[in-house]
Amino acid sequence: MRFIYSWLIRFAAPFAFAVVLWRGLRDRPYWQGLAERFGWGVPLSSPSIWLHAVSLGEMSAAAPLVRALHSRYPQLALAVTAATPAGRARASDLFAEVADIRFLPYDTPGSVRRFLERIRPRVAVIMETELWPNLFSECARRGVPVFLASARLSAKSVSRYRRLGRLFSGVFTPNVAVAAQSADDAERFRSIGASANQTRVIGNVKFDLSVDAAIIETGRVLRAAYGSKLVWVAGSTHAGEEEQVLAAHALLQAHRPDSLLLLAPRHKDRFAAVADLLARGGVKFARRSEMARASPKAGSLIDTQVLLVDTIGELAALYASADVAFVGGSLVPIGGHNLLEPAALGLPVLTGPSHFNSKEIALLLLRRGAALQVASPKELAAALQRLLEEPAERRRMGNIGKDIVESNRGSVDRLLSLIEPSLPAAHRS
Repeated sequence: MRFIYSWLIRFAAPFAFAVVLWRGLRDRPYWQGLAERFGWGVPLSSPSIWLHAVSLGEMSAAAPLVRALHSRYPQLALAVTAATPAGRARASDLFAEVADIRFLPYDTPGSVRRFLERIRPRVAVIMETELWPNLFSECARRGVPVFLASARLSAKSVSRYRRLGRLFSGVFTPNVAVAAQSADDAERFRSIGASANQTRVIGNVKFDLSVDAAIIETGRVLRAAYGSKLVWVAGSTHAGEEEQVLAAHALLQAHRPDSLLLLAPRHKDRFAAVADLLARGGVKFARRSEMARASPKAGSLIDTQVLLVDTIGELAALYASADVAFVGGSLVPIGGHNLLEPAALGLPVLTGPSHFNSKEIALLLLRRGAALQVASPKELAAALQRLLEEPAERRRMGNIGKDIVESNRGSVDRLLSLIEPSLPAAHRS
């Protein structure tokens, strides 16, 4: 089975590379590290701890773990890989001073061998769920322990992996440990071949996020530019969702014309399309990229209805500047994005009904009263109006959210306790 897979992936790799080159015509970060996609790159000077996070959200969630690994093992190199330009850029923002950052190669046997020869990992830490048969097989051959960290698996994904049968059941060799987010996730991994002895529930490392003082200060500066407006964020929105968010904002403004929407599309290749949507709707909007080039002045957005966030890596600061947060990917069937980031900042959180990517977190926030679920623009507008007009309710919900985040910390420490036996004691600080 793996023989057939290897030939198929060899055949597919040139086409995937052609897509990268094509996308790079419009988005030049796709042309970064082209050789890395085939396993080439500068060899590291010492063995490494290797961590992989596929894209921006996973990379941000990995930050506490990367910092902890660097602190505990300063004499080992750190290699951090991503699969997308956004993830690679986020890794550079977060870890450029402590880690070697590159793309994960395609899963061809040759690319994988070249990659592992260059980074020489003592351990591999794969965030959430990335199962690559040739990569895992080569790690097993080299005796590299692999940890699936904060691992999650949906019921839909289980069905897909089962259809592929022996290919993915063979991924879970004795060197692979699963550190699952929940008991349900652990059971799903066992159902597709993970060893019961090598599967643990450690929780979600997203709870270990830290609230940086610089983020709070940036939020304070941004808040001054809004003047006396009531402010809500729609973070990580998708196609088909911006229209609903804007419809909700129009309904809100009929009652609260002093409200301001900070609209942050999930992917930067959609910034132009969302700007066009705003222009066609006659919405008075400003671009965050233009505002960022100059120091924002107090009250400079006083006549603005929507601030289009056409920048990357600022969502936390925007949450810190707002009164209420709606987290996108949830009014369309995407599965929702990180609800904990605004909750940790003390904001009441709104989400649509689609939150299967982090179902346990969503249900926890909803049950405890830190979040509200809405299913339409009308429901979103009603929830926003109530929260924006009731500061005490905002504080109540925000305090519950902060308490949930604080009381569920510790996943990073539990994960480190699994990883440490695989690392040489001589390298611990």
